[in-house]
Amino acid sequence: MIVSPQAAAKSLLSAAAVRDRAHRMLALGDALPNFSVDLNRLDATAQLVIDTTRTAYPSLDIPFHSRWRHFDIDGFDYWDEIDQAMVWPSPAEKARAAFDLVIVSVLLDAGAGPNWKFLYPVSGEYVARSEGLALASLVMFRDCEFSKWPSYPLRVDGSILAELPEAKLIQGFQVSDRNPLQGVAGRADLLRRLGRTVMAAPEIFGRNDTPRPGGLFDHLSSIAENKRIAAPVILSELLTHLGPIWPSRLTLGGVALGDCWRHSALKTGDETSGLVPLHKLSQWLAYSLIEPLQWAGIEVTDIDGLTGLAEYRNGGLFIDTGVLALRDAGAARAEHSVDSELVVEWRALTVALLDKLAEVVRARLKMDRQSLPLARILQGGTWTAGRAVAKKLRADGGPPLKIVSDGTVF
Repeated sequence: MIVSPQAAAKSLLSAAAVRDRAHRMLALGDALPNFSVDLNRLDATAQLVIDTTRTAYPSLDIPFHSRWRHFDIDGFDYWDEIDQAMVWPSPAEKARAAFDLVIVSVLLDAGAGPNWKFLYPVSGEYVARSEGLALASLVMFRDCEFSKWPSYPLRVDGSILAELPEAKLIQGFQVSDRNPLQGVAGRADLLRRLGRTVMAAPEIFGRNDTPRPGGLFDHLSSIAENKRIAAPVILSELLTHLGPIWPSRLTLGGVALGDCWRHSALKTGDETSGLVPLHKLSQWLAYSLIEPLQWAGIEVTDIDGLTGLAEYRNGGLFIDTGVLALRDAGAARAEHSVDSELVVEWRALTVALLDKLAEVVRARLKMDRQSLPLARILQGGTWTAGRAVAKKLRADGGPPLKIVSDGTVF
């Protein structure tokens, strides 16, 4: 059967494609050019994840891994503070506001680097890394920096994003020579692309309002059957409707492939040969949209249909615990671009290994995919364990590989 380039491209825009190609990469085994894999070390890594999870969640009542967790800092939930103070006109309007915030916040969450931190003006506390990025985006959102109506806070307008000056992001995130943030220009450009994409598709983002990222809630609501929607469908919709925001990435048949890269060892018999989809930020966003949908009374099913996230905390965990080892030890001292085969291989292996680790964790805890989906294992879990091990092994707590990031991948 002849498949058009467009159809071939769209076959890569799914969680199933990410999982399939990640496991194909793992199956290459000794033929992998950059990493060796020692599955015998997976048991010890799984135990570390279990111990980390039990420390944070002794009852194993684990929330989903999502951006919402980063608004809860040292036991204080900054989003909940806003939520409790608001009298929302309807559950749908709360969901739109939550979509607005979390879409922008996730797109700004591509790694802060070791030297950046955010000073929260109310408490005088400094917050770094992902939590700092989350809080900075929340403060800008709360202070109407993304709204075209100063008297109408807690919204993000596509028209404001489309013209967002880099200087506004620099000011909002307190960036300076003494407080450097990686990839500021890339983040600002990503938000401008988001704004233009939202403005160009009012049928998706402006069904019940002027075009705004939060309008995606109304679109997802419209395709939910009996108030139920599957998590992989959320991801597919994100990849379809937000595909144009990703800069300078691969396309096939005119279709933007997003977080998808080339690796010469991964061969298939069609036009997608050598292509490795990962969709990290899009999947992180899909996980983060689950709760706002639930707040609005929409049930999200098949959450385990999404994959683990191909980012440096999860990937670093496997390197730092010896499940993955560089074939060339010197590669740890070099800098690598996100499109390098070494990084693509590392990220794909991370996705496949998270699936395998999840099986071990569930077996030891005598739980199943329903009671302990991957979204809870990531939260419990692998991301926190990856951060903790990195802090023990390296003074700056950074990843085991040096990645040159433009602020749109990690």
